[in-house]
Amino acid sequence: MLLIVHGGAGERRATKKALKTLSGSLSYGYEILKNGGTALDAVVGAITMLEDSGIFNAGTGGNLQLDGIRRLDASVMEGKELKTGSVIGIEGVKNPVKLARLIMELPNTMLTNIGAKRIAKANNLDPLPGPDRRALGKLEKTKKRKKESIRIFKNYFSTVGAAALDSEGNLAAGASTGGIHAMLPGRVGDTPIIGAGVYAENSKGAVSCTGIGEYILRLSLAKEICMKLGGMTPLAASRRSLKRLVRTGGSAGVIVLDEQGRFSIVHSTRFMAAGYAHKKGITVKEGFLLALKDLH
Repeated sequence: MLLIVHGGAGERRATKKALKTLSGSLSYGYEILKNGGTALDAVVGAITMLEDSGIFNAGTGGNLQLDGIRRLDASVMEGKELKTGSVIGIEGVKNPVKLARLIMELPNTMLTNIGAKRIAKANNLDPLPGPDRRALGKLEKTKKRKKESIRIFKNYFSTVGAAALDSEGNLAAGASTGGIHAMLPGRVGDTPIIGAGVYAENSKGAVSCTGIGEYILRLSLAKEICMKLGGMTPLAASRRSLKRLVRTGGSAGVIVLDEQGRFSIVHSTRFMAAGYAHKKGITVKEGFLLALKDLH
């Protein structure tokens, strides 16, 4: 059994509070696995804690779009039956990852705001609090300083994600995000797109991505890495695909887990707050730089 969680890749060092929150998320999710829960249960549970924290760019901490509204994306995928669930641009729902999990059981597996909100309401999901003065103030400053907006776009990604392997050998992956700060309303990144932001297949592995979504989408990065796992280790597959992405001008980080329980955490950015939990305990770091040396 294994659980990996990330809090985004970028050029900004994670705070002690963020690392502590990641550790708590890992502890909670791994406890689900130890008690016989599925990999999917663990992924949803771990991401839910990060959405609730308000620290990461997901759930209550999600970025505001240019018009001052939080529109959140999330997706989940399980590797046994290849079932998926995804929400795009959801407004007013605190835990979009829970909503994506609900949608997984429907005939339609990807929904935008109007239909997804009805499902959230029918299942009594918690509402998302409105933005506070600090978030609104940050947005106004960014609007006035275009260079600041460009810098944030290039350097800061705090999407959250998880991948897990349970005691039955089943894999799952998920991700949740508020997108890019002050982005145009309607912009969609990689997070809710199956095969780009997340992918899981029991015979291969499970992958969750973070970074500049436009570049991740072009390569269908999560599935590309997953399909390499039949003949490569997670580290080798991650490095090879991230090299391709870097050559296109993109930046990203990935957590990758194969069906044998081997895993890697690789990023082309300076930092990627992430960690993993297994029978020997929990490890959380602000970056996994040893995996970076041959990406550029």
